[in-house]
Amino acid sequence: MNFKEIALTRQSCRKYDPAREVEEEKLSAILESARLAPSACNGQPYHLTVCSGETARAVAAATTEKGMNKFAPSAPVLIIVWEDSYIPSAALGAKVMKNDYRSLDIGIVTSHITLEATAQGLGSCILGWFNAKRIREATGIDKTPRLVITVGYPSVDDKQREKKRKDMDKLVSFK
Repeated sequence: MNFKEIALTRQSCRKYDPAREVEEEKLSAILESARLAPSACNGQPYHLTVCSGETARAVAAATTEKGMNKFAPSAPVLIIVWEDSYIPSAALGAKVMKNDYRSLDIGIVTSHITLEATAQGLGSCILGWFNAKRIREATGIDKTPRLVITVGYPSVDDKQREKKRKDMDKLVSFK
């Protein structure tokens, strides 16, 4: 699958096949793509925790409060993207430029994860609605969770949806 095919195919999966586990080699490919993601000053100011089994169910439960993300418990794998410390050069650059490079880097690594999941024939969804305290309790990790990514095989009834995006002339300008 080339990049344009991946970009056209990738969508937020809202229904997983709970009977299909994610193969270790596919998960390894996803994590290697994340490892290769660019970041400010190559600082990689994040940590990834891959959750399955009971831990995945506990993390999924922390994403479903107030009726949100009802599909999350059906995903066999959840990847937590934690905020980690800046390296000194990136911290200085962020302060001088008044730009939150860490958040940008977390977005980039998340994109690498979801796009590689698509390339591997898997579905994914990026979740920003969750109870951080419950995620820390479920994992025993005392960091700031920034995003949770569900990963698994889409259910057969999670059909490809038409992409609705801005027209190119509304999105891009040339000077």
